[in-house]
This record gives sequence, C-alpha cells and structure tokens, in this order.
Amino acid sequence: METKTIPVVGMACAGCAANVERHLNQLEGVASASVNFAARTALVSYDPKTISLQQMKEAILKAGFDLVVEEDRSVEEIEKNAFRQLRRRVVVSWILALLAMSISMGWISMTNGNIRNQTLFIIALANLIYCGQSFFANALRLLRHGETNMDTLVALSTAVSFLFSAYVTFAPLTHQPSTINHQPFYDASIMIITFVLTGRLMETRAKNGASSAIRQLMGLAPKTARLVNGDELNLVPISTIQPGDIIEIRAGEKAPVDGIVSKVCNEAPSGAVGGTPSSPLIMDESMMTGEPLSDPKQMGDRIFCGTIVHQGQGRYMAQQVGEQTMLAQMIRMVQQAQGSKAPVQRIADRVASIFVPTILCLSLVTSLAWWLLGGEQQLPRAILSAVSVLVIACPCALGLATPTALMVGIGKAAQKGILVKDATALEHLRQTSAIIFDKTGTLTSLNTSASSPQEVLKPHTREAIQSLKDRGIAVHMMSGDKEERAAHWSHEAGIDHYSSQALPQDKEDLVRRLQGEGHHVAMIGDGINDTQALAAADVSIAMGKGTDVAMDVAQVTLMGSDLRTITDAIDLSKRTTRMIRQNLFWAFIYNVVCIPLAAGVPYLFGYNWQITPILASALMAFSSVSVVLNSLRLKLR
Repeated sequence: METKTIPVVGMACAGCAANVERHLNQLEGVASASVNFAARTALVSYDPKTISLQQMKEAILKAGFDLVVEEDRSVEEIEKNAFRQLRRRVVVSWILALLAMSISMGWISMTNGNIRNQTLFIIALANLIYCGQSFFANALRLLRHGETNMDTLVALSTAVSFLFSAYVTFAPLTHQPSTINHQPFYDASIMIITFVLTGRLMETRAKNGASSAIRQLMGLAPKTARLVNGDELNLVPISTIQPGDIIEIRAGEKAPVDGIVSKVCNEAPSGAVGGTPSSPLIMDESMMTGEPLSDPKQMGDRIFCGTIVHQGQGRYMAQQVGEQTMLAQMIRMVQQAQGSKAPVQRIADRVASIFVPTILCLSLVTSLAWWLLGGEQQLPRAILSAVSVLVIACPCALGLATPTALMVGIGKAAQKGILVKDATALEHLRQTSAIIFDKTGTLTSLNTSASSPQEVLKPHTREAIQSLKDRGIAVHMMSGDKEERAAHWSHEAGIDHYSSQALPQDKEDLVRRLQGEGHHVAMIGDGINDTQALAAADVSIAMGKGTDVAMDVAQVTLMGSDLRTITDAIDLSKRTTRMIRQNLFWAFIYNVVCIPLAAGVPYLFGYNWQITPILASALMAFSSVSVVLNSLRLKLR
C-alpha cells in the first residue's frame, strides 16, 4: 500500500469534499481516502498494482472534480490563476452591484419604470454570465451525477430571483399591465453572487495564512548547491545532487541535502563567505527542531537539508537527497496530518452529506407555505423567503470548522519542532492523564565532551517533568538499568514512579495497566525496545534522534531534545480542540438561528422582519470567513 496527499481542484464546500471522498473510497484498489476541504487535498491509501493515480483522476473528473497527479502540473500555479480569476470577478461584480444599487435607489434617475427594469435586467444578466458562470457550470456538472453542493444553492437562488424579476419586467409587454403588479428584485441575484464571491476571496486569503507553515517548510530547501569537484566548486541545481557527492556550505547559506560532515574549514578560501581562522561550523537547526540554540558540528555529525550555517564553513557528504531528506519527510508528514480527520469532524461530515438536499426541501416548503397561505399577493415573499433560505444555509462554515483549525494547529506544532502524524493524535493529546518515559535517549543523553563519555540528564528535563505534574499528569519512568541507577535518574528527573530492569513487554504491560485504571496514556521513547509500548499507548511520542522504527510507530515526533515541547504539544492540542468545538458550535448555531429568520418565521409572531437574500448572502460569506479567522488565532500563541 502507498499513501499520498493529492491536491483536489474544483471543491466549493464540505459537500464537495464528501462527494470526492465517497467516489475515491468506491474505487477498487483504494483502501481509504480522506478529503480535506480547507487544505484542498485528498489523503489516499491505495494499492498501485490495482489502481494508478491517473485512473483515480479519470474517475474524479467524471464526478465533476479534478486531481492534480501530473508532475509537470503546478498546484501553486493553478491556485494563483484561480485566485486571479476570482479577484477579477469580484471586482466586476462589485461594479455591477453598485451600478444596480444606484439605479434601484434612485441615485441614477430613470423616470420610466420599464427602462429602469430593463436596464437592471441587462446588468443582472451580465453579472450572471461573467461573474456567476462557475456556480452554474459546477451545479449542472454535479446534477448530471445526481449530486449537489453549495454551488447548487447559489445557482438555484440567483436563477429563481433573476427569472422572477425578468417575468415581472417583460410580462406586461404581452399582458395587461394591471395583471402584473409585483416588483422585480434584480438586486438580490446580483448581490448574492457579489457577496458569495467576496466571501470566497477573503476565505482563500485567510486559508493561505492557515497553510503558511507548509510554505515555510517548503521554502527552507535552497534551489542550488555548491558541488565539490576535485579542486573546483560548481554551483549546480539540487536535483542533480547524488548520494556520495561532496558539498560545501558557508555562513548564511542553507544546507541543500542531508549528509555527514567530512571537513570543517578553519581557514577561509578565496571568495568564501565567512569562515575565519579557528571558526567552528555552527548550524542553526531551529526551524527543524524548534530549539533556538545553534548546534556546533564536528567530523561525522549529521547535517539536515534546510538548516542554516550560522557560523564558519565546511564540507559534507550527501546521503539523503530529494524526497528522502528529513525536510521532505517533515513536509510529507505535515501534509498528511493536515489532510487527515479528527474524530470530532465525523459529526460535521455526516451533517454535510445530507445538508444541501435538506435545505432544498426546506426552501421548497417555505415558498409553498407562503404561497398557499397568502395567495398570489404573497408570491414575491414566497420567492424571497425561499431564496433567502437557499443562500443563508450554504454549508461552508460547517465544512471549514474542523480542517482550518487542524491546519493551523498542526502547522504551529511543526514550527515548534513537533511533528504530528495525524489529526487523531492531536485531538487525543489533550486527554493525556499519564505519561511514560523511556530513560536512555529520552530523559538522558551521552555527554561526549567529557574526558570519558558519560548514560547525563538532558537540559530542562526537570522543568518539563514538573510542568507535566503541575497539569495533573502522572509521570512514570521505565528503565533497563538496575534498581540503584533507575532510582538515581528518577530522583534527578523529579519522577515519582519508576521501574527498573524493564523489558519491552514490561513497558507494554505498564501502558495496559494504566489504561485499565482509566488513564489516557502517552508513551515517549526512542528505541526499538519501546515500539511495543508505543503501539499500545493512546498517544505515542518518539524522539527525532531515535530509531526509525520508533518514529514509524509513533503518532508524534519531537525533532529536538527539549522535553518541554511535550507540554507545548499538549497545550496546543487543548487549544486546537477547543477551537474546533467553537467553530462547530457557531457554524451549527448560525444555521439553527438564521434559517427560520430567512424563512420568515418572525411574521408568525407579528414581527414585520426577515432576512433578505442580500443580507443572507452577506451573512453566509461572513460566517465562512469568521471560522477561518477564528482558527488563525492559534498562530498568535
């Protein structure tokens, strides 16, 4: 099985994401597919022997959407072009809307009512054809497959209001004028499109902020490398670098690939940047590990792609290149995590899957109720109420509530050197009530600077342990050491509960015992002997400098050695989950309150007021943008 994050083009709401997800999961060879509306991606696990990416793309194209699977097709360029087109349509739509408003409000004087209505007809038609074409094209494409989404609601509401207005405008030309005494509402069809497009533009801008962490990670890798070729230095594209090549890096530059230090230059050659005599090679790895301290490098030390030469210069042998570098793996892991779904999102997905058909039925019931109760005189109100219900209930806010918060939360974690593998882990971290530490490599590290290497406690470990205890979390240590050594390190770290001479099975047994006592258990380790316990824990955390096996099993990886990031991860989990619940609450409440107001329920209680289509479109756009902006508050801490 392979797992890939594939960009999706053409989604307008949570209903679209549900449609794409359903079609992907129905394909033979696809084990699972999860579509993230906010990230515009599909996280797909599939058997490449049974189905190819191109076959997936063809199936999704038939459903009215598109997957970007071609290597020569730039997602960034597609998004830029789409944003430019959207911005153009917003500008034109606002110009037409202001022109129509000026005529309707009498700012542009037209004494002849027929000429005024016919002028508004032309303006509204131009707005539908140019600015609103995407709504109708998408709605018709989905209709052919028996599916609906937000575009269906927008297309239907604008079409109904426009056609009714056109009938009011031109029917008197063929009937007795006295038989047609209703007023047109072209403004509604124009402003619905204007506000919805404006909302999408603002939403897109805000979502770009939510995904800024990924763009920052992608921007870490340089485009070129200084390749050592005998006595010559050649500047070459990093795509040409192969394992075994020798690369020179200088102060202020970024490492282009992963590798091992082969030479630290003590004297600066001619033309070198930096590199004074006796100047050590110091790398700034803060964007990778979240730790602000720079790391001096010696012969044989690891260098990671994207880290910056803070001081000195040196040469190193390339080992991992391209998609195999630690930076590429981080980007891939963050993308997959942002594309995954938290358990709380299942509620929103179930609602979104039936939301649009339900609103269509409510809109029809609303219009029939007004018409049957009030007769022909209430026909305009029946149509206005139906249109308002269609517009106000667009499920954008509901679809954005969870994924935008997850995108920001997981991106924020990555900036702190915390790699979260999936959304479930981020949600479960907040529930941690007991945490088990492996000792060697997790709480302690080997001090090689002393005359003889010496098992030492990592900096800030006591502070990190105390911080966990202050949060009411029970802290345990498991060590393979004998009783005396285990007791010593437990005391040094400030841990009250410990076990000595622990085998892998003992660590798993402790996880199971604590779970049986009702604890939500997190396990943190770095070795192969920790993998059993990591797999059994509710949340598994691996140290980034540990074994690959431990990192593969773990749901969370700490890239640095500062254990204080564990509390950062737990706090971030709490804030992210709280933000998701806030977003979902307001998205649900928004519809619960606004749909009756749009349907005209206040009239039943003697209040001469309801939400008009124009106000409905503005509120709908505001609700989507507010959810994204609320999620962006996570970046402030």
